Amino acid sequence: MITSAGNPHWPLDCEIRDREAAGLPAPSKVRMKLFTLDNRLLRGTLGHLAEPDERRARAALMLLLPAG
Repeated sequence: MITSAGNPHWPLDCEIRDREAAGLPAPSKVRMKLFTLDNRLLRGTLGHLAEPDERRARAALMLLLPAG
């Protein structure tokens, strides 16, 4: 999930450094929190994580969900 950078730190939080690519108006971070959301509540796509931000988020995710 993506949350405000001002929220208290959780283990494995990843700062989103390229807010423009992600389409985010305020400092934010990727938080490793698993939840479900009804598709009807999705508003659309704002942007995407820049490659360095995506790489950090994937590395954190792999610590939680190692392959094999």
